[in-house]
Amino acid sequence: MRITDLLTRSTIAMDLNAETKDQVIDELVETLWNAGKLNDREAYRTAIHAREAQSTTGIGEGIAIPHAKTDAVKIPAIAFGKSKPGVDYESLDGTPAHLFFMIAAPAGGAQTHLDALAKLSGILMNEAVRAELLNAKSKEEVLSIIDQHDEPEEVQEDVVSAAPADEGLILAVTACPTGIAHTYMAADALKNKAAKMGVPFKVETNGSGGVKNKLTDDEIRRAKGIIVAADVNVDTARFDGKNVVMVPVADGIKRPEELIHMAQDDSRPKFTATTKVSSTSGEKKGLYKHLMSGVSNMLPFVIAGGILIALSFFWGIKSADPTNAQYNEFAAALNTIGGGNGAFGLMIPILAGFIAYSIADRPGLAPGMVGGLMAVHGGSGFLGGLVAGFLAGYLMEGLKKLFSVLPQALDGIKPTLLYPVLGVGLTGLIMYYLINPPASWLNNLLTTTLNNMSGTNIVLLGLVVGGMMAIDMGGPFNKAAYAFGLAAIDAGNYAPITAAMVGGMVPPLAIALAMILFKRKFTKVQRGSTVSNAVMGASFITEGAIPFAAADPLRVIPAMIAGSATAGALAMAFGCRVPAPHGGMFVIWLDKTHWPMFLLALAAGTVVSAVIYGLIKPKLTEEELQAEAITE
Repeated sequence: MRITDLLTRSTIAMDLNAETKDQVIDELVETLWNAGKLNDREAYRTAIHAREAQSTTGIGEGIAIPHAKTDAVKIPAIAFGKSKPGVDYESLDGTPAHLFFMIAAPAGGAQTHLDALAKLSGILMNEAVRAELLNAKSKEEVLSIIDQHDEPEEVQEDVVSAAPADEGLILAVTACPTGIAHTYMAADALKNKAAKMGVPFKVETNGSGGVKNKLTDDEIRRAKGIIVAADVNVDTARFDGKNVVMVPVADGIKRPEELIHMAQDDSRPKFTATTKVSSTSGEKKGLYKHLMSGVSNMLPFVIAGGILIALSFFWGIKSADPTNAQYNEFAAALNTIGGGNGAFGLMIPILAGFIAYSIADRPGLAPGMVGGLMAVHGGSGFLGGLVAGFLAGYLMEGLKKLFSVLPQALDGIKPTLLYPVLGVGLTGLIMYYLINPPASWLNNLLTTTLNNMSGTNIVLLGLVVGGMMAIDMGGPFNKAAYAFGLAAIDAGNYAPITAAMVGGMVPPLAIALAMILFKRKFTKVQRGSTVSNAVMGASFITEGAIPFAAADPLRVIPAMIAGSATAGALAMAFGCRVPAPHGGMFVIWLDKTHWPMFLLALAAGTVVSAVIYGLIKPKLTEEELQAEAITE
């Protein structure tokens, strides 16, 4: 699709009368409305202002690209207006804006429309084009200028393949909240500047239509540096150990040369991913990534719901029951907000929805969430939600491939009709007839087994769950143990999550204690992290111990497993049950009866790990001692 299919004579306002940013928006909205491009003028205007509230669309260089993707748009379109005197549009570079392109994209806009908008963003990075547009005398001349520069996009991979294999390759990822304009303008600004500098370069765009030109594992391995210019979350775990420059997407437009120089700077600290993906097979990497996408998006609901429910217990364990003498209206409100009709009720649908979203992008979200909701109502709980997420995601991937052969004219109904109806319908039917019955039986078996555990069995469970939290401190084993604890919360049992929490708190606390007890075995730089490790351990942030484990895994990991397993086993033996999924020292008091015993189990585990690690850790070498003497 060419840009002039969207930018037409009826959507060009030429010389604007506006003197303020709001007046520019009003004039261009009226232009689109009068051209019959909108369903609801006010709703579209509201959507434009909502986008401006996130960050200005005055991108600098005299350009502003207000845009919105909303159901208020009837027909995708671009409105153009210009102001020779200029308007203060709160631009990124502080200069007045003279050229205005307002993008109207329907909520289910076809990918061809989005590609056209991306091309427009790239064209506007050309200074000569901007000058021609500002001096254009007629609507026809504007259309001619745009049409003249509307050429097919170059294939990005050619930029990389034309470069020497391992000499200074720079990669980039760009993303903005709506994925329409800034994403592609930042990509083009970086790409054009790299070409002028003679730097081999490739950029991945995370736009409204999904990820384009995705960076490969081999390219990431070869890259000298990576620029992440984004205002939304993108996958950065894959960049672990690389020189990564993280900036807002606007910086990709404003200062591309500076960012490229930073990416070339080998002296910058290397990026450490907070979640490391298993390096086994590619498929296992993908499954783990999809699972973690669901878990990470679910956690805010779990944490908020669990803590709000736990707070309601302050007035008594039956304080939310109107028929009980402990009843308290505020406690009941907290319990409702956090419980099955509030945050906890969304936990499994969110888990399933974002697993499917990770697999199939936006088309997977609705089928995944509906599948997760069916798991809740069908009794299959957390296990059913996991199945629903992967089922919906891979089902939608299949549908996307199936519908790829349809005529381009039908692209617009895929995301608005075909994907949601067939995706939700097929996922729901499979969940109803095939998944829920056996998964519900298995979920009930798990619940019964956990609730009946006592004595040696419950201690053994604590030993295993606690120890797993220290094996990779944020990796697959750690997350598997934590996911098991979350599943048990859904089943109404708080023992596993308590073992997971106390086991996860031990490693950073033990590292901090070891540096105090065995001070002479640690460098001054290492001892400088004593306080931070103690704080992270108290807050249940296991990853604080990762730098020590990475530097000396054969000593650190076994020592940490021993202490974490001890703490988990003791906490179960003492009967500790913390009714919250996260928070460490800040939530253990919610177990009113056993919180002192939780502290005792934590202290015991911490001492075990600290002493073992301190005893087996070798003394500082002569070189390290000399370096210490120089710095003191």
